[in-house]
Amino acid sequence: MTAPTLRRSALRRPAMPAPRPVPIARWLLAVAALVFLMVVVGGITRLTESGLSITEWKPITGAIPPLTHDQWMDAFRLYQQIPEYQEINRGMTLSDFQFIFFWEWVHRLLGRLIGLAFALPLIWFAWARAIPAGYGLRLVALLALGGLQGAIGWWMVTSGLSVRTDVSHYRLAVHLLTALFIIGGLVWTALDLLALGRDPASHPSALRPFAFVVLLILLVQLMFGAFTAGLDAGYVSNTWPLMNDHLVPDGIIWLGSLWATLSSDPYLVHFIHRWWAWAAAIALILLARGAKRAGQRGASIAINATVGTQVALGIATVVSGIALPLAVLHQAIGALVVAAAAWGAHAIGKR
Repeated sequence: MTAPTLRRSALRRPAMPAPRPVPIARWLLAVAALVFLMVVVGGITRLTESGLSITEWKPITGAIPPLTHDQWMDAFRLYQQIPEYQEINRGMTLSDFQFIFFWEWVHRLLGRLIGLAFALPLIWFAWARAIPAGYGLRLVALLALGGLQGAIGWWMVTSGLSVRTDVSHYRLAVHLLTALFIIGGLVWTALDLLALGRDPASHPSALRPFAFVVLLILLVQLMFGAFTAGLDAGYVSNTWPLMNDHLVPDGIIWLGSLWATLSSDPYLVHFIHRWWAWAAAIALILLARGAKRAGQRGASIAINATVGTQVALGIATVVSGIALPLAVLHQAIGALVVAAAAWGAHAIGKR
């Protein structure tokens, strides 16, 4: 056989479909781990007030940070034009700017890495005809959602580049919730594929009404957690269980409508996030019991462990006055709660 013939043979697609659900599931779980890491770095970015340090969106060339002193000064001058610098950080040094620039750059770099880590293997699996029937569209939808998340991130940043000194807490909530939804979608799809690998007759798990209600309760808690972060509402009280010696804190201001007050008053947002946590914890514990009855003891343990840890971390974060390590851990465990909840909901939805 000649060399050109060998090359053509090597590049020829498989003649028959060869679904490989287990390798695809492992790949999805690896991508979910990367998204989890990005959520953690996003928390650091938010807590260090680094999110507005890069004022331009350059999806390709932005992967390379400033390399010379002149390039750093150009980036610094762009930052000096926005309200956050002019009203809060005026007089900061170049080294201070480089610190906040680093975290935002790492956050965006992880986004690019996740895009490549999803798109390139997806193309490979599709070319090799390894994707099981019925999963191609779902994988493409997850890829599209990841691309949308990048656009949401920039949409969030733009809200703080003029007039405001920080990003919109509503856009921050959309950005965080989308990331957590992606983690849940990746875990759920991976679990479906692992089940398919064990039993070729396995059907995708269904979202049962009870699990839907539990996830909705968790969504409310996550949303108010994002509002708490975006409004810096965690700083309004460092006592627990009372807030500044009151069950319902003083300082709540009516902001013109019920929704505006519920979502934008720091005292009320903190109060809701603090006490709705117990509703979410009870709902998740019931989900854990359902997962155990369904034969998924691992899912039950994961839910109970993450929920208990998250409640303890939430209290510790408040009492510490929002210490950076505790606050970052609180956001990280929150992402693990979502993954565990997806596992539990998947368990009780198996047919």
